Amino acid sequence: MNLSALAAFLKSRRDRVRPADVGLPAGPRRRVPGLRREEVAQLAGLSADYYTELERGRGAQPSAQALAALARALRLTGDERDHLFHLADRPLPPTAQGPTAHVQPALLGLLDRLGTTPARVITDLHEALVQNQAATALLGPLPTGRGPAASFVHRWFTDPDARAIYPADDHPRHSRSFVADLQATAARRGNDTEVARMVTALRRRSEEFAALWDTHDVAVRRIERKRIVHPALGVIELDCHNLFSEDGRQRLLWFSAPPGTKGAAQLELLSVIGTQDMTGAHDVVAENELSEGTSRY
Repeated sequence: MNLSALAAFLKSRRDRVRPADVGLPAGPRRRVPGLRREEVAQLAGLSADYYTELERGRGAQPSAQALAALARALRLTGDERDHLFHLADRPLPPTAQGPTAHVQPALLGLLDRLGTTPARVITDLHEALVQNQAATALLGPLPTGRGPAASFVHRWFTDPDARAIYPADDHPRHSRSFVADLQATAARRGNDTEVARMVTALRRRSEEFAALWDTHDVAVRRIERKRIVHPALGVIELDCHNLFSEDGRQRLLWFSAPPGTKGAAQLELLSVIGTQDMTGAHDVVAENELSEGTSRY
């Protein structure tokens, strides 16, 4: 591992990122052209002391997980991310060698600016890569690991518990939508082994998927109305928007509700309670709705 080269590269990338790029205020007393060390550490989920040691060319070899987190925090391109791994003498993980594993900086920059709007970046196989705190409060934490088990489409057809996020009446519609979107991905990628393996596995494990796949319906998800079951706030009806990367391999999802609607009120309350287990929050919403004359779903 080339510690001095790794340190120099990290500092050069840190100097390049402006606070506004990651949703931080510039401040009147900033002494560095880019981010402070502690800001990079916070964005990457690392301790400030650990990151400082890396920039000083000291410390232990960083893990692949730490390198990936730093690549996201510093808005590295795919080539820069690979260079970071090489300097740290870490092999690129198999799932990090394609364009889907590294969050595209443009989408990540938009994610940072959404603030209290629930948002996440996913791949075209519906593998969630990163999300903001509002999305964690709405959808729960990101799944651990990579591969098929990390794909929500895969879990939708193989794990009944994955469907609890949507009301049962909506399940058939979501099943059709997921399969039609996967058909579009398969066509766009061409003879792609990752897609072929997923389709083969799902056809074998789910009769529902196999039947829907054989309809050959195709429809890329762009905007749709979703009803999400939240443990504290009940059913939240929201609009789900999709913004695609140029190559179509990644998309930024964000959730909104028209002003004055029940969903808007629930999102506002969600921004307050965050990821707390707030017993009685559902009753608070109910009382507010009754006082405003709003009917419950």
